[in-house]
Amino acid sequence: MTTLPPARIESAEQLEELLSDPPDWLVDRMRQMEGDIIILGAAGKMGPTLTRMAKRASDQACTPRRIIAVSRFSAPDEKEKLEACGIETIRCDLLDRSAVKRLPDAPNVVYMAGKKFGSTGAEAFTWAMNTHVPAIVGERYRASRIAVFSTGNVYGLSSVATGGSQETDPVNPVGEYAMSCVGRERIFEHMSRTHGTPMTLIRLNYAVEMRYGILVDIGERVWKGETIPLEMGYFNVIWQGDANAMALASLDYAGSPPHKLNVASREVLSVRKCAEEFGKIFERPAQLQGEEADNAILASGVRCCTELGEPRVASAQLIQWISHWIREEKPNLGKPTHFENRRGDF
Repeated sequence: MTTLPPARIESAEQLEELLSDPPDWLVDRMRQMEGDIIILGAAGKMGPTLTRMAKRASDQACTPRRIIAVSRFSAPDEKEKLEACGIETIRCDLLDRSAVKRLPDAPNVVYMAGKKFGSTGAEAFTWAMNTHVPAIVGERYRASRIAVFSTGNVYGLSSVATGGSQETDPVNPVGEYAMSCVGRERIFEHMSRTHGTPMTLIRLNYAVEMRYGILVDIGERVWKGETIPLEMGYFNVIWQGDANAMALASLDYAGSPPHKLNVASREVLSVRKCAEEFGKIFERPAQLQGEEADNAILASGVRCCTELGEPRVASAQLIQWISHWIREEKPNLGKPTHFENRRGDF
């Protein structure tokens, strides 16, 4: 059963419990869904809680199915934590075609693999992960339906006045990372059109929780008295728990050619206003620099919120949670988003 948001989040355990808590509407959808679910790239920032949510929603729906998490599992404790929840785990390098071939069949696939941070200086590996792996997976799971994680970066910069890029807008990537993500989408689209594989392309913009995300980066800089540049002055975020639920539900919308879905909230947030709000909470001024451009990386979440419902957690709640987390010096993943970058270098 969906729980009400608490006033504060006090521990990583409580956080992960909330991030994997399925909303009631997802439990209803899991009751209608047939077959097992395999999650490829399940050990990234979002993968473990999305995988746990799939398991919890299926159990609450009284719908027995295998939930299979596939990853290299470079952090072994993540594998053990998933197994303790009744989730099957498989170690696999998705660049290894023969290993992917040996993965079990599943009618429902969530594809989460990819390379972003550290892509500058490792462009060849970034392209291999973001375009070659999709070709391997698209061929292996051509008889399944696939929800593919992509990014709002594929749109490039869009006018703030429009509220962000819509799914029908043309892509205009900035930088090699975003270009490789368009490549990922094109490879999966080719596989979908060739084999008739139903797919959804999930253009996520952007997930946030207590340990990483744009709001965390802004809050940390205010807390430490660091300068916050304003040229990339606007952004979207969505609570990772809501993004997990929407990604799983997007399997229902899979089609050939692929259905495109921006997973984002309706809110367009201001870097300046968010920094000032953190400043009020921390009782210290935000150190702001420059002026806002009239465009930014923005993806409109109107379709997502219309099809799947409004996010459970709004930005005001996230700022309160993150402020407490930062003030208490709780763990941070140490993966800054580089939200201020307008050249697409990550």
